[in-house]
Amino acid sequence: MTLNIYNTLTRKREPFETLEEGRVRMYVCGPTVYADAHIGHAMSAIVFDMIRRYLEFTGHDVIYVTNFTDVDDKIIIRAQETGQDPFELAQFYTDKYLTHLSDLNIKPADTYPRVTSEIANIVRAIEDLGEANYAYAVDGSVYFRVDRDDDYGKLSRRRQEDAVTGTRVAGEEGKENEADFALWKGAKEGEPSWESPWGPGRPGWHIECSVMCLHHLGERIDIHGGGNDLIFPHHENEIAQSESLTGKPFARYWVHNGMLQLSGEKMSKSIGNLVTIDSFLSQYSADALRMLIFSGHYRKPVSYSDESIGAAVRSTARLRGGLRPATGTVAVGDEANNLREVTESARSGFCQAMDDDFNTSAALSHLFELVRAINTARAAGVSGPFFQAAQETLRELAGVLGLSLTEADGADGDVLAAKPFIDLLVSVRTALRDEKQWTVADMVREGLAAHSVQLEDTPEGTTWRIEDGR
Repeated sequence: MTLNIYNTLTRKREPFETLEEGRVRMYVCGPTVYADAHIGHAMSAIVFDMIRRYLEFTGHDVIYVTNFTDVDDKIIIRAQETGQDPFELAQFYTDKYLTHLSDLNIKPADTYPRVTSEIANIVRAIEDLGEANYAYAVDGSVYFRVDRDDDYGKLSRRRQEDAVTGTRVAGEEGKENEADFALWKGAKEGEPSWESPWGPGRPGWHIECSVMCLHHLGERIDIHGGGNDLIFPHHENEIAQSESLTGKPFARYWVHNGMLQLSGEKMSKSIGNLVTIDSFLSQYSADALRMLIFSGHYRKPVSYSDESIGAAVRSTARLRGGLRPATGTVAVGDEANNLREVTESARSGFCQAMDDDFNTSAALSHLFELVRAINTARAAGVSGPFFQAAQETLRELAGVLGLSLTEADGADGDVLAAKPFIDLLVSVRTALRDEKQWTVADMVREGLAAHSVQLEDTPEGTTWRIEDGR
């Protein structure tokens, strides 16, 4: 089956064809670093990490670039509020975010360009736009002429007159057209600035990504990604700038993830309804967050609640349970052959699901089927090469989704807190069984099962695991 990707530019799924055979150039918009990152930021990073991993799994060489916006109005305001140097503030949160990416098992990008390292390239690009009559200067600032771009709005499907709303901000008087957007902002007192042909100032938001992408990946790329809140104006303006500079189509596929929602609203610093990555990882594992995101579709909103994260924790534990060692010695027979067949079908079904615009929910269903077959085989005493192959397949395919399936991968809050009490109840049940008080012992088992704690009696003793019962 051919990989098909939904392209925001065309509003349809399209077969994935790279500009250069076997190689994918991929750019994903990164964060503006002025405060603690939240799990909404993590969602976008996790989604595109998954896409990258699957492309690599299918044999592509992926060149992955994601940026840091380290000079911006938000950074300047926060620095003024806290009395910090804006560059030191941005560096602190950049370093912290990179640590979070590692904690979340996100593969490092090939390059992490930063705005402050690209100023010369940005100035040069703005000069080129001006020479081609796509840009004009007003009182030390420079704006992009939206009128000059005949297909402006093709990504967001907004008409130019619709794009005007909300574009005028203080200090932008003198623009030829209200829809024109800033490429360079003239310096204000007390703000960081760099010298330029138009006087001291700093880059506008949109030109940053165009230039960083052109510099590190070239004039044309295969995939440009980010949250769907960036479609307009950011990505729309990136297209306008980049294609006006090069005269070539910019990105072949525009891929956007949905938003992570808390109480029905997008998680946002401005709204204040957010869960920081620090806070999340103090209670749950990175696997749990991936499971929450991948239980739906990457283009759809994800609802964060106690119920949804609880289900994700249980599902993660269930997958992890498939890696428990064999306890028997049976290497051949009907159960072993069935496990081999399920292993093969799980791999095939997983790939078919992922080829369908990265349908992680369907892909996970095949992993759960594989876990069920592994657990059935284990209970029947199966071990040997078929059992090992099944577990290796589970690890490999889970790894494509970035799931580590390790016990040490974070707290998984409720499970960790409950562990001493579960261990105590298991010990009590063992003592009851030794005293042949079967009825009471069964009550303990049933009570634990009602809270998704599954017991397994083995010759070496009783073990337990969390399962969601699916």
